Amino acid sequence: QVQLVESGGGLVQAGDSLRLSCAASGRTVSIYPMAWFRQAPGKDREFVAAISRSGVSRYYVDSVKGRFTISRDNAKNTVYLQMNSLKPEDTAVYYCAARDGATYAITRGAYDYWGQGTQVTVSS
Repeated sequence: QVQLVESGGGLVQAGDSLRLSCAASGRTVSIYPMAWFRQAPGKDREFVAAISRSGVSRYYVDSVKGRFTISRDNAKNTVYLQMNSLKPEDTAVYYCAARDGATYAITRGAYDYWGQGTQVTVSS
């Protein structure tokens, strides 16, 4: 099974950028469709973005389209989330997830492996 560790979170101001990384170990990440989710205080964990195993296909929740970019470097066993034009409502713990399957999904229950999360706080 694969282990996932997120990094890159922090405290930024509205309009700033951050790049989150998700480093995989134990198995090659190239066999997994991957996704990022986030969870704000008092709210359910929500889907943010997903990427196919090859990286060719990507999908985003409407609220981040045009601002966030998911990518992967299978040679480095790492998945990224580039976040631009950050807003206070983007404040959450961000989690990466891997799915035992051929294609990505947008539901939390479809993913089998999770990282511990990294906090992103955007001040206004």
